[in-house]
Amino acid sequence: MSDHLVTSWPVLTSYDSDHLRRIALPLGGIGTGTVSLGGRGDLRDWEIMNQPAKGVTPANAFFTLHTCTASGVAGTRVLEGPIDVADYEGAFGCTVPNHGLPRFSSCSFHAAYPFGQVRLEDNTVPVEVCLQAFNPLIPGDADASGIPVAVLRYVLKNNTAETVTASICGSVPNLVDAGGTQINVPRMEGDGSAPHGVLLRVEDGDEGAEKYGTMALAALTDAVTHRCAWANRPLWGGALLDFWDDFTDDGKLVDRELDGQKNPIASVAATVEIPAQEERAITFLLSWHFPNRMTWTPTETVAKADGCDSACDCHKKPTVNPDRIGNYYTTRDADAWAVIERVAVELPALEAQTLMFVQSFCDSDLPAVVKEAALYNISTLRTQTCFRTEDGFFYAWEGCSNTSGCCQGSCTHVWNYEQATAFLFGDISRKMREIEFLHATREDGLMCFRVNLPLSRAVDWGYAAADGQMGCLMKLYRDWQLSGDDDMLRRLWPHARKSLEFCWIPNGWDGDQDGVMEGCQHNTMDVEYFGPNGQMSGWYLGALRASEEMARYLGEIEFAGQCRTLFEQGRQWVDTHLFNGEYYEQEVRPPMRKENIAPSLQVGMGTGNMEDPEFQLGTACLVDQLIGQLMADVCNLGKLLDAGHVRTTLQSIMRHNFRSLHDQFNYMRTFALQDESALLMSTYPRGNRPTSPFPYSTEVMTGFEYTAAIHMLYEGMLDDGLTAITAIRQRYDGRKRSPFNEAECGHHYGRAMISWAAVLALTGFHFSAVDNTIAFAAKEGRCFWSNGNAWGNSTQRNDADGITLSIQVLYGTLTLQHIKISGYGSHAIASQQTIVAGEIFNCLIKPEQVMEGDNS
Repeated sequence: MSDHLVTSWPVLTSYDSDHLRRIALPLGGIGTGTVSLGGRGDLRDWEIMNQPAKGVTPANAFFTLHTCTASGVAGTRVLEGPIDVADYEGAFGCTVPNHGLPRFSSCSFHAAYPFGQVRLEDNTVPVEVCLQAFNPLIPGDADASGIPVAVLRYVLKNNTAETVTASICGSVPNLVDAGGTQINVPRMEGDGSAPHGVLLRVEDGDEGAEKYGTMALAALTDAVTHRCAWANRPLWGGALLDFWDDFTDDGKLVDRELDGQKNPIASVAATVEIPAQEERAITFLLSWHFPNRMTWTPTETVAKADGCDSACDCHKKPTVNPDRIGNYYTTRDADAWAVIERVAVELPALEAQTLMFVQSFCDSDLPAVVKEAALYNISTLRTQTCFRTEDGFFYAWEGCSNTSGCCQGSCTHVWNYEQATAFLFGDISRKMREIEFLHATREDGLMCFRVNLPLSRAVDWGYAAADGQMGCLMKLYRDWQLSGDDDMLRRLWPHARKSLEFCWIPNGWDGDQDGVMEGCQHNTMDVEYFGPNGQMSGWYLGALRASEEMARYLGEIEFAGQCRTLFEQGRQWVDTHLFNGEYYEQEVRPPMRKENIAPSLQVGMGTGNMEDPEFQLGTACLVDQLIGQLMADVCNLGKLLDAGHVRTTLQSIMRHNFRSLHDQFNYMRTFALQDESALLMSTYPRGNRPTSPFPYSTEVMTGFEYTAAIHMLYEGMLDDGLTAITAIRQRYDGRKRSPFNEAECGHHYGRAMISWAAVLALTGFHFSAVDNTIAFAAKEGRCFWSNGNAWGNSTQRNDADGITLSIQVLYGTLTLQHIKISGYGSHAIASQQTIVAGEIFNCLIKPEQVMEGDNS
């Protein structure tokens, strides 16, 4: 293959022909669902109709290239690379959709999410092809990052000495499934770069159906021919044969009659002349619009809700569906074609801003594996794991099964871990805090760790998770600091205070108010711990510190003092009684009787033996036992536990839990295996493993691995931390697993987005909009920073007089009064500076200096 590659897009990772089979890069917006770009250039996993749909690749959904040289040599290829040999065999032959179409002989994939590039080449084809695919991703702008569109640009390079006429045709079946008649309507108005294509919809369908909506396919050129349907020749492949004969004749299409076909196929073909040794591009837009998202687990059908017989048809077009929660993205455009028209106009700006983000991030001086882990896991926000309801609130499953969401309710104990949302889309993160404290927290302070929908059912779940509730307090502090939103803090604080006080109810988590969690603690392992342990203690100590700071700021000095007292008592007890010289372990305290457990603390997924409870940690060396301290590092809340004990614990986790898995026994789910390396969930280096330990004790899950690895980075254990992160990403190499789908309890698991915290750990970044302070590690070079509302770059250079620091804002506005560089202390800027997008603030930092700076 030649060295030709479109250079206008950054490339962080390249995948050769042996590492393409599992690649599926999600193309779609936040909360819109996605179509995924496969490693060979195919479109797979069409998850656009409000539900996951892994493995769903519609027949006859593909793009095709026809070329004809000036001397008359013509040929046609599907725009995909070779089929992997693992897919050759099936009961009726090859199992890959569209397997019989001639394709390119050579293929490679290049990515820097959300940009994916597929290079296709074949010695018998006169052009090289680079498919550039993306969806806008602009931190700080959730609307621009939430557009239901896949941008597919085919860049063609003519390698011959004569002009080549090239046509590219995209074909998409009408997937709208709501009864009625499926029809495809041409949209061929406008000139030049205006979109020309087809709208796919239904007539007389059930407007309340979950799969009711529209799709659209368009080319951004007027040199277009189209079909609203293929020939009605369904037997023995006749429709495909007719299409192929038509397109290969001259690269243009002649329409066919619909004739009542089911899933009629729309095709759009665009033609371009390519002079010798030059390049031309054809851009397609694929969009969708499905407004009827339903709640997590509908409790009643529309027919039953209306009180009618299920056999009647009066429920087919309901006025009100009690389980419908809708989609925010569909409130912004009338249908899929309206999306196409809007994006066609905004595309240059959307692409430029997305490119600016990705390029500036990729240009930072971070290890490539850290960039990959942080950037590629952002893709989870675009998948069916996440959605936004019509009122703009953001919700998430834990992950996705193949055809449905997995573990509903924006589960607090899972979503406590991820950090990407807060630092890239602060408005979405703050909306999650509003749901947690205003809607999911009861009057007695119990926060339901799964929120039911619609919001009128928010507290129906009725159970509290110790780590989930404590982590939400820390996240409230984090989001308040990042945004400086005092109104949000004052609005949510009364509920937040109650959620902390809930710890102190009789027979609760800390019923004796000694600063130690010893009660029944339901947690992210889906069981209950009985007795104090490092994992839950860290969350509690972090929540006490965060609550102390928020209470003090709001003038509740007495309550702040109470939080501080409990914190000091708790940390001393934990370090004295739970640290065993190597790490923190659990002191199991059986409750003896169920009456000794406060209501709503025991979910019922764990033990039933109150005298000798199952599923405990015991002497385990747990991979994420220091998660509370890691979160405190992210929030800049200081040390929760003895610094020496923390470092020793991390060293022990690496020593005992990181290993090759070729001889590792695992009795549960397998996410890593054989010769792969990973951080195990737990080990028992001191023996005394419980007969029935907590259920995931022998597993491997990336979100937990990142937790330990990133904490190592914060503690300066760079080699260990990077070794663990590298092991994760080597497993998601395109050959064995998709680089854009880290699984745990389902595909695209939310916890893995903690990987963004590796960026924070290595750059030392902290930001407080409360006192307008920005902080970095003392490190020469270039780093990327983002606070959820603004982002940009900073550079440091060591000079004889100190550190020369430049802070560039690329998006949003940054107001600064103080700058902190580790080892140099905190420095006040002589006059507060407000830096807007496109400006750079320069300063020289010396020890004990009040700084002057220039804002250029």
